[in-house]
Amino acid sequence: MGLLVVGARELGVELDGVQIDRFQRYYSEILAWNRRASLTSVTGPDEVQTRHFIDSLTVLKGLRTGALGSGTRLIDVGSGAGLPGVPLKIAFPETAVVLLEANGKKAAFLEDLVRTLGLDGVEVVRARSEEAAHREDLREAFDVVVSRAVALLDVLVEFTLPFCRVGGVAVAQKGADVDSELSRAGHAISLLGGGASRTHRISPPGSDVARSLVLIDKVSETPARYPRRPGIPAKRPL
Repeated sequence: MGLLVVGARELGVELDGVQIDRFQRYYSEILAWNRRASLTSVTGPDEVQTRHFIDSLTVLKGLRTGALGSGTRLIDVGSGAGLPGVPLKIAFPETAVVLLEANGKKAAFLEDLVRTLGLDGVEVVRARSEEAAHREDLREAFDVVVSRAVALLDVLVEFTLPFCRVGGVAVAQKGADVDSELSRAGHAISLLGGGASRTHRISPPGSDVARSLVLIDKVSETPARYPRRPGIPAKRPL
């Protein structure tokens, strides 16, 4: 985990021995589950450290100092292999985290991972975002909503903003070329209670891959009718 330690330090995170061990076990669990759960095509140790673990921690570039920690609630929408939610939880163990994943095999992996790593304050929710966002305990209940490689922005905001409390922030990890997505998503962002979006261009430490963080502040409540029923946001973006 040497690349991870250096990369995390560049992002302002000093990992202790317990955290490094958890990342090592996390990597081992990815390898053990990957064939049956189709978690990722990236499996080499260096690549996993840079393209998954460090890349997940770059979410910090878009958050104010101290945004994660005691009293903060974070939800990872479409968590998949636990990215970026699990690396953020390992780095900031006092943050309460929900991992939302609709795929049964991936959700089973996440449940096993949480037990194996001994992560307290993590809940795995097996549900589609269109349904989970109407649950009273999840709707507009989170300070930070994160997502990675889930959908185009005009669809993604309907999956994510309903979970974000007013005053919170939704963070989408996207590729370098995100301007066209942003221009198409403007109406949906406003309709769902989002404010002006802002973009941080980044290259994760140890990688030459250009990435973007799209940050959307939640400025008003999401109308009760959103998100629409499963499948509709992707078929008919707002």
